[in-house]
Amino acid sequence: MYTFGIDIGSTTSKCVVMKDGNQIAGKSLLTGGIGTRSPAEAVRLAMEDAHVQREDLSAIAATGYGRTRYEDADYQVSELSCHGLGAFFIFPGVRTIIDIGGQDAKVISLDDRGRMKNFLMNDKCAAGTGRFLDVMANILAIPVGELETYSAQAKEPARISSTCTVFAESEVISQLAGGIEIPDLVAGICQSVAGRVSALAKRISIVPEVCMSGGVAQNAGVRDALSEKIGHSILFSPYAQLFGAIGAAIYAYDKKIKEQ
Repeated sequence: MYTFGIDIGSTTSKCVVMKDGNQIAGKSLLTGGIGTRSPAEAVRLAMEDAHVQREDLSAIAATGYGRTRYEDADYQVSELSCHGLGAFFIFPGVRTIIDIGGQDAKVISLDDRGRMKNFLMNDKCAAGTGRFLDVMANILAIPVGELETYSAQAKEPARISSTCTVFAESEVISQLAGGIEIPDLVAGICQSVAGRVSALAKRISIVPEVCMSGGVAQNAGVRDALSEKIGHSILFSPYAQLFGAIGAAIYAYDKKIKEQ
């Protein structure tokens, strides 16, 4: 049985085709989220990757900000539940998920069966999100995907004291004008994000194993700084940005099995 999960976020669209609820048969990830052409193109690419057609799919579940806009879905499900299911599929021992997306940050606690017990979310401020990193990368005129490389070259990370993205932007520009090296600024920016998210995480009981999900999980500078601040190692998977779509596909499979 093939099921399909689509995670339509604020900045990216992710799709996963699952076979029998336990095997990733195809996947796709495109820049561009809700309101763009990317969700439809991501669907096409994932089915092409899995060598399946729409009629081969037993069920489709949609999650993320744009889940209500995807009309072909059989089910719509919260991204919190989907990230839990997806992370637990990749890391069966995970109990705490730190998800840093384009517009928000979430900390999710799971029980030993992968079910969500509790969560906290920051969606009121861009600081501590992927948007913050995008803004800072733009100021420094470097690709956001290269922040990790620059951070690793830092000798003395700069201190970014502002907790607001607008003020932090001015602070970084001032430090740049003052001669602070870009690698040191990038390391300071990564630590700033980690500081914001760790404060959120510490409001919930952090139980190992801990993993990250979302696009920012790919940034080792943020991962390492966050690991140090919360006092736990953080698991990383190349599928981190697909956890929501994986969870949605698993959810669709479980629903179909129950309906049979």
